[in-house]
Amino acid sequence: MPLACIHTHTTFCDGSDEVETFCRMAHSKGLVSVGFSAHAPITRKTGIPSSWNLSEDKLPLYIEEVKAAQKRWQGKLPVYLGLEVDFIPGLIGPADRDFREMDLDYIIAAVHYVIPPRGEPFTVDDLAENVERGIKESYGGDPAGIVKAYWNSQEALIRSGGFDVLAHPDLIKKNYIELKTRGIKLFSEDDDFYREKTANVAALMAEAKITTEVNTGGLNRGKTKDCYPSANFLKLFRKHGVQMVINADAHKAEDLDGHYAQAREAMLAAGYSETTLFAGRKNGRAVWNSVKL
Repeated sequence: MPLACIHTHTTFCDGSDEVETFCRMAHSKGLVSVGFSAHAPITRKTGIPSSWNLSEDKLPLYIEEVKAAQKRWQGKLPVYLGLEVDFIPGLIGPADRDFREMDLDYIIAAVHYVIPPRGEPFTVDDLAENVERGIKESYGGDPAGIVKAYWNSQEALIRSGGFDVLAHPDLIKKNYIELKTRGIKLFSEDDDFYREKTANVAALMAEAKITTEVNTGGLNRGKTKDCYPSANFLKLFRKHGVQMVINADAHKAEDLDGHYAQAREAMLAAGYSETTLFAGRKNGRAVWNSVKL
């Protein structure tokens, strides 16, 4: 099965390797392409400080460096320029005009932040102790609040559009195991609310005809026992005919194809027989090639 990865993070945001290191590793691993998706800047628009998003002043250099890599690797490895754009209702999203005018090859969209009714915004995939503090201080200790906020934002993101790939669709589960050891049960996949929300997201993605990723980032960093999305959620995407792409969400070059065999098995178990590979942009739309699993 041909492999690729268009969800990567370099030293420009919260990754540990440089653009050229990723390109060399992708080539040595035999990947058919590599794409860069730095976490887009958020502070100017939202007022939220961030140490892991690309800073505004480094955005031009990021674009310049990826485009230089495209030239260096031409004829040897397709290199794509993208961003992972956060969606925060009313503040920032991939449909914003500035992102649409950047001439990117693709945009990955993600929900990381929740805006609580009181207290400071925080991310659902932060360190478990920080998520626990956010739940206690901002949601009165009720984890249902953060879960509801997360899924409502996912639905709003899909309706707003402006992106090519939905990132890690159930990122909310990243700290599930560790929070459970702390006495906090975020959710059960059998809860009526959770089942309703995942079904809604799958249906909305099908209606929007946007690709979703099978993301192995949680496995690569030892935070989850399976991919994003979970087995039941992935079956819902299959039921609705949603196209999938396998990504490593690599924060270091060696993880570029990390746990891809497990991702393939998850897709097969959910009923998929094909995955897709990004093949550039044409007439303003992402182009995808289907490949057998």
